[in-house]
Amino acid sequence: MAVPARTCGASLPGPARTALSWPGRGSRPGLSARRPAARPPRPLSLLLPPLLLLPLLAAPGASAYSFPQQHTMQHWARRLEQEIDGVMRIFGGVQQLREIYKDNRNLFEVQENEPQKLVEKVAGDIESLLDRKVQALKRLADAAENFQKAHRWQDNIKEEDIVYYDAKADAELDDPESEDVERGSKASTLRLDFVEDSNFKNKVNYSYTAVQIPTDIYKGSTVILNELNWTEALENVFIENRRQDPTLLWQVFGSATGVTRYYPATPWRAPKKIDLYDVRRRPWYIQGASSPKDMVIIVDVSGSVSGLTLKLMKTSVCEMLDTLSDDDYVNVASFNEKAQPVSCFTHLVQANVRNKKVFKEAVQGMVAKGTTGYKAGFEYAFDQLQNSNITRANCNKMIMMFTDGGEDRVQDVFEKYNWPNRTVRVFTFSVGQHNYDVTPLQWMACTNKGYYFEIPSIGAIRINTQEYLDVLGRPMVLAGKEAKQVQWTNVYEDALGLGLVVTGTLPVFNLTQDGPGEKKNQLILGVMGIDVALNDIKRLTPNYTLGANGYVFAIDLNGYVLLHPNLKPQTTNFREPVTLDFLDAELEDENKEEIRRSMIDGNKGHKQIRTLVKSLDERYIDEVMRNYTWVPIRSTNYSLGLVLPPYSTFYLQANLSDQILQVKYFEFLLPSSFESEGHVFIAPREYCKELNASDNNTEFLKNFIELMEKVTPDSKQCNNFLLHNLILDTGITQQLVERVWRDQDLNTYSLLAVFAATDGGITRVFPNKAAEDWTETPEPFNASFYRRSLDNHGYVFKPPQQDARLRPLELENDTVGILVSTAVELSLGGRTLRPAVVGVKLDLEAWAEKFKVLASNRTHQDQPQKCGPNSHCEMDCEVNNEDLLCVLIDDGGFLVLSNQNHQWDQVGRFFSEVDANLMLALYNNSFYTRKESYDYQAACAPLPPGNLGAAPRGIFVPTIADFLNLAWWTSAAAWSLFQQLLYGLIYHSWFQADPAEAEGNPEVRESSCVMKQTQYYFGSVNASYNAIIDCGNCSRLFHAQRLTHTNLLFVVAEKPLCSQCEAGRLLQKETHCILPALLPGPSRPARSLRAAAPLTPHPCPADGPEQCELVQRPRYRRGPHICFDYNATEDTSDCGRGASFPPSLGVLVSLQLLLLLSLPPRPQPQVHAHPSRRL
Repeated sequence: MAVPARTCGASLPGPARTALSWPGRGSRPGLSARRPAARPPRPLSLLLPPLLLLPLLAAPGASAYSFPQQHTMQHWARRLEQEIDGVMRIFGGVQQLREIYKDNRNLFEVQENEPQKLVEKVAGDIESLLDRKVQALKRLADAAENFQKAHRWQDNIKEEDIVYYDAKADAELDDPESEDVERGSKASTLRLDFVEDSNFKNKVNYSYTAVQIPTDIYKGSTVILNELNWTEALENVFIENRRQDPTLLWQVFGSATGVTRYYPATPWRAPKKIDLYDVRRRPWYIQGASSPKDMVIIVDVSGSVSGLTLKLMKTSVCEMLDTLSDDDYVNVASFNEKAQPVSCFTHLVQANVRNKKVFKEAVQGMVAKGTTGYKAGFEYAFDQLQNSNITRANCNKMIMMFTDGGEDRVQDVFEKYNWPNRTVRVFTFSVGQHNYDVTPLQWMACTNKGYYFEIPSIGAIRINTQEYLDVLGRPMVLAGKEAKQVQWTNVYEDALGLGLVVTGTLPVFNLTQDGPGEKKNQLILGVMGIDVALNDIKRLTPNYTLGANGYVFAIDLNGYVLLHPNLKPQTTNFREPVTLDFLDAELEDENKEEIRRSMIDGNKGHKQIRTLVKSLDERYIDEVMRNYTWVPIRSTNYSLGLVLPPYSTFYLQANLSDQILQVKYFEFLLPSSFESEGHVFIAPREYCKELNASDNNTEFLKNFIELMEKVTPDSKQCNNFLLHNLILDTGITQQLVERVWRDQDLNTYSLLAVFAATDGGITRVFPNKAAEDWTETPEPFNASFYRRSLDNHGYVFKPPQQDARLRPLELENDTVGILVSTAVELSLGGRTLRPAVVGVKLDLEAWAEKFKVLASNRTHQDQPQKCGPNSHCEMDCEVNNEDLLCVLIDDGGFLVLSNQNHQWDQVGRFFSEVDANLMLALYNNSFYTRKESYDYQAACAPLPPGNLGAAPRGIFVPTIADFLNLAWWTSAAAWSLFQQLLYGLIYHSWFQADPAEAEGNPEVRESSCVMKQTQYYFGSVNASYNAIIDCGNCSRLFHAQRLTHTNLLFVVAEKPLCSQCEAGRLLQKETHCILPALLPGPSRPARSLRAAAPLTPHPCPADGPEQCELVQRPRYRRGPHICFDYNATEDTSDCGRGASFPPSLGVLVSLQLLLLLSLPPRPQPQVHAHPSRRL
């Protein structure tokens, strides 16, 4: 393609120049340069083979410019490489810093990280930490069983007889509408004083325990008062445990009656909405109270299931799902004449958070129609449980049936599938108010080792959907000591503000007998738990000897991480565990799958792999070498791993025994030295116990200096390793200033700053004034430029980060810089390590001008010459910038430099946002490779209130005809309606909002969601490459070439002339992703989107994390090693009496008067409990 001649340089450039005069900062052009008008979208480009390019490079005619020849552009690339390398050699000071380290060889030792020894030591330390908690657990469980066995049941016990600290008392007194204020509670509640304790992140009282009782349980009931009476004795055991192990955190007894007694006492963190906390629904309680479960839930959706009853069923199923943990497997089906799954899951799936969310959304789409067919429902459930070709729990097997009633007992189905061994328990739930005979439902449960429950109203749901755990606990209790094994939970959020914790659990059994010579009691009393904060476990791992890219991680039998630097949930819901799979915490590959499997199996191992890692700022992907070493943590379900880059095999340990030298180096940390020696940022590490932390580095440095004036680096209260290394690196970087930086004129080469960062925690920026614009984190190990420089050879460019949704850089008001950094590699006695990173900060505008000159046909200092008559000239990036686009793009696809003035404010943006057509061509020609992954820890803003549904999750609304019909008022429908209305006043959030929203802070509007991430990195093409983009009626030439020893791609292209040539746009950003099962569809109203709550929901792509497909390829896992699902001595005669959870007496009397005694009498208020609890 030819353009009219203007000026012309040499058509064939001479040899690489040794020195050129580049315009300085004073010659930067302003922002008044011509900006092209916006162009309409163009269609997707087509690429022609490079062979077709050659005939198009020049066109015949008079004086004209042609697209540069390949060897010309290769020559420009070499000039760019030489310029970058020259600046870094002069100002970076890599070689000089190596010499400084060698000159100070007597001030440090080179230590070795021995992976196998390291990981075994850390595993042993974690085992010892957890073992101390196990011993405390066993003392508590034994004491609880003995206290309860010695306790004498009191039928006439009164509230005033019990004295305890009610953790919710203060909050309830402040709330005039609370239950206790209304009832005028007679309990003798203690008033306590509290002291702040940093270990608990709370105010506590070490002399007492606190008691928390769920809102929907009456505190004055006989069962609860007796429970409070005998558990009071646990207080002394809690206190003695803390005396023996002062590091103990929360010690908790969760009772099967719902009472929680914990130590030390602290006020309950009451939410602003209704408090729905119930210990029996906590992840640690569920895991400790029973063995793993295979559960099939079948729901009657025949036509007799009215609107309100169906609502109750849907809510009941959701509450039932919340009683399952990641060790359990479940499926949910609806049935009438036929049975079918409610979701896309066709078999049992793991009851993890994402799968349960799919079920909960799918259940909302159930519609009642047809006739009841118990046979279809049970046959479907038994077939599910008999499927041995899938991963499942292989322990407790059960069927949970929700129905409004029926006459068929389906005995033939039980005879075929379950008798005589009765390996599957059947639990039946009669839902709603009706006049059906419940005998068949009771019979089904009693003849299949299950239990029958009634759910007449919303208030009975939570109680009756969790009491089946008592039945499952029977084999555990009967197994005795064999079942008394401590289990460690998944990571979850502590309800009392401790942060992320794991809990050791131990079941507490009822050791009493129902009478002389009778069988022993088979009820579980509750679960004992002791929390261990993840931060306490992290303190046992090496902090800074592993280098910036080395780390320790741990996983459990499900493959979920206990420890990992990428375990950073943006939002947590304490109702659910924090489940991040190891393969989701890192970028998955086959090698990591093998490592994960070996760790789950409890093996030791070591493997060096080449893998992909994501940068801290999640903009870049690097291909790196890593050494993985792993061992099991004995006496637990965890396995520990260590990851080390090859260059972190060795590390420096300072040995500053000379106190005079200590003082000399320390003086370079004083702000008074910054003007001459450059500004120093110190990493905010735990150098000493008494050092006050601060997010402001200036304030932190001030606190550090003040403390160092009181203590020495060898003080016992300080981390001597960290302090010595920090002071050594202060002195070493000062010597770099003295030898290199101080005598250089940075303006000559248009540098805004030079800098050095070290493993020891020092970042020195020179000159001092440059620190005002320094935006990198003061902790080198958390700085993206630092970690990437260690992993990459050569010079790593980092343009300023820009968000496409924000306005461009304002170059007129700010000086924008581009970081260029490289690692300093030392070789000392055959041992190689990288203890520091050095670099420069380029002035963007001045270097953009340099870039034009370097990519031009100039051969010396003179100005370009005009192209003569009848001559043929090649375009270059300086003279022909109106026709030729020249850019430097980094390995992530972000714009670094451009010869187009109007693109300078777009530096740092993904290049597809600048030139979508050209970026797509680079991708299609394998210069870039795309990596897609999913962030399962993201937080999304909720959808604003809008027309997401016709109404809230509402109530049954009778018609006018119903109101005028006397028979309707005397029917069960009236009772059901009034109960819902009255319970709705108290428990309205159960039908109208997520429980998490009710329990949490209503002002916290973010919820967890899945975010799709897309990154790009250099592909397989390393050589120069010419290509043409064919747009149909016109074409566009481009040339691309990697710059050696950098992370840059040099691209020269014709500026687009065809408005229809730009269509495809690659994206490099996070997009909110709702699981497909949660998107609205024919069976799911749009309001179901409220549960997922991203701001702008996008369907996951076909190759995304489609849950329905993922469950077909389950990841390897192992369940707990023990299973207690059968005991020959189990007494199954207690299988449900039809008791329900009734309204209060006042509600009952009011309704009876209102309905003119037309309704059947209801039982008096009570807590639903087995008679055998009365001991």
